[in-house]
Amino acid sequence: MRSYLSLSQTSSDAYQTEVFLLRDTPECENPFDTGLIKFHYLRTLPAWRGRLKLALALFTCLLQRRPGRVFCGHINLAPLVKTVCQLFKIPYTVLTYGKEVWERLPESQRQALSQANSIWTISRYSRDRLCGANEIDPKKVEILPCVVDGNIFTPAEKPPELIKKYGLVDSKVLMTVARLWSGDIYKGVDVTIRALPKIVSIFPDVKYLVIGRGDDRPRLEQLAKELGVGDRVVFAGFVTTNTLVEHYRVADAYIMPSQEGFGIVYLEAMACGIPVLSGDADGSADPLQDGRLGWRVPHRDPDAVAAACIEILRGNDPRCQGQWLREQTLAKFSREALTQKLQELL
Repeated sequence: MRSYLSLSQTSSDAYQTEVFLLRDTPECENPFDTGLIKFHYLRTLPAWRGRLKLALALFTCLLQRRPGRVFCGHINLAPLVKTVCQLFKIPYTVLTYGKEVWERLPESQRQALSQANSIWTISRYSRDRLCGANEIDPKKVEILPCVVDGNIFTPAEKPPELIKKYGLVDSKVLMTVARLWSGDIYKGVDVTIRALPKIVSIFPDVKYLVIGRGDDRPRLEQLAKELGVGDRVVFAGFVTTNTLVEHYRVADAYIMPSQEGFGIVYLEAMACGIPVLSGDADGSADPLQDGRLGWRVPHRDPDAVAAACIEILRGNDPRCQGQWLREQTLAKFSREALTQKLQELL
């Protein structure tokens, strides 16, 4: 999650937006750096110096250029944005995502939200958690969901080289892409491992491919051994973005019984025609369209995960039809849908 500010200009300059990136340097890969947007790269060590540079740059820009609106890309920057924008009487919007706003915030951040002209977030669940914890009027919050690039995430045959690499020949493959940090246990990899013995009893050829890295991996490996499924769980480690789509194509089902603000991985899997399983009390309700496109189960219940995985692997449910899944996903969560939604909001 990047810390950034975006300023929409009202002048006739060649560019109409300036973006201030707190954690980036000019050397960072930036596919949007096309000349239509002016980027300010402010990463500086120590970190406080970067924050000071951001404050001065924002003040100077608003003083000299008077943009039509400021978009604040992280709650931690919202108090600064509130102070400077109110000084120049410029409206501002705060963008929120997931768990960073699910609990009661410090007073300065709550005031920044309550006094914002609007708040954008990525799902109904994140909106409800944000408003409930911080006494924000839900009418102030607009939903701008995550989307998936349907030109990149496409169905295809299972890549033979990856099947061989991970020892998945003649296997039914469950897959998760997630951080394996001890602070992110909510992703549910351990729950899926606990579900494996029941799944194996019905599908003896099943394997579980886990993509991601983190300090929780040794615990997960030990858990799999203790449950007698150590040979069924394949830890792939870190996978680069440009090879991720090939890994989705390896899977027969994408399994992540989690608590997400949204869960873009579900969109990526479904755009590849892969059936999905999520938790039933989080933002995944939006990409799974309240269960119409996938299985939603109690996120810490291995028995429920096992039962749903068995249903998916049997393949009889309409939600297993890959082309239909892809079409229904892109109808609401494509880049074109994002463009239309942004036009409405702006």
